[in-house]
Amino acid sequence: MRRLFALLIPLAAMPAAPASARVVSVETYVEQWDPQSQQWVRLGPEEEQRALLEHEDVAGDQGAERFVPAPAAASEPAIARYGPFRVMDTQRAELVGVTDSRSPAQFAAMVHDFPKLATLDMIECPGTDDDRANLKLGRMIRAAGIATHVPAGGSVRSGAVELFLAGQQQRIDDGAEFAVHSWRDNTGHQPQDFAPDSAENRVYLSYYGEMGFTPERARAFYNMTNSVSFAGAKWLTAQDMRAWLGLKAAQKNSPEAAKLQIAYLDLGQSFP
Repeated sequence: MRRLFALLIPLAAMPAAPASARVVSVETYVEQWDPQSQQWVRLGPEEEQRALLEHEDVAGDQGAERFVPAPAAASEPAIARYGPFRVMDTQRAELVGVTDSRSPAQFAAMVHDFPKLATLDMIECPGTDDDRANLKLGRMIRAAGIATHVPAGGSVRSGAVELFLAGQQQRIDDGAEFAVHSWRDNTGHQPQDFAPDSAENRVYLSYYGEMGFTPERARAFYNMTNSVSFAGAKWLTAQDMRAWLGLKAAQKNSPEAAKLQIAYLDLGQSFP
């Protein structure tokens, strides 16, 4: 997955940045997600040109996209990989990276090969490059009866929040973080450009309803996610998200919680 990335432009709107932060220069370049190293890799001039041409070819075929980029955090070795999904054992998988149009098929292959999977740990989840595929993936997670879990240090941002909501059960450990913002379609329109009950907005409200929200709660949560534009981000703590979902606090001394206290990157300064 390739994407244009303006390095310093987002700093002016970054919610977590100090009040005195300012843009002193702007550098535009192309990065590519490397699934082996689980990080963004800057492309050379020739690779960059090819990426730009490919971006122009596929941009018109994608739906809305939403993601808040940041460096990915490494975890323990996986026994199998399916795109951004990493199978850690027969009952647990991790999500590390951006989802896209291929992710539903990758998830289906993973569940087929590992039918006893019960938990999806969301480690470093910037969002999605294809909202339509992302909502399909969320429905697949719910249909599979898989629970979603964000461990301490885990980061779930943008379109990945919909995937967290898809868990048959959801669990959030202290120290997890979330970020939400408006979606933007491939014509540049955002939710506020459409009527509240338009088809474009009903897609998300209906999804929240399928995930167990009442109509009133779905509307309130959707409005909260759209309280900042596509270029920004609203950051939520574990306690904030638990309040929205009516979840209880994590048990800090449980064996499972202790096992998942992995030293992830500090993502508090992630770009919106």
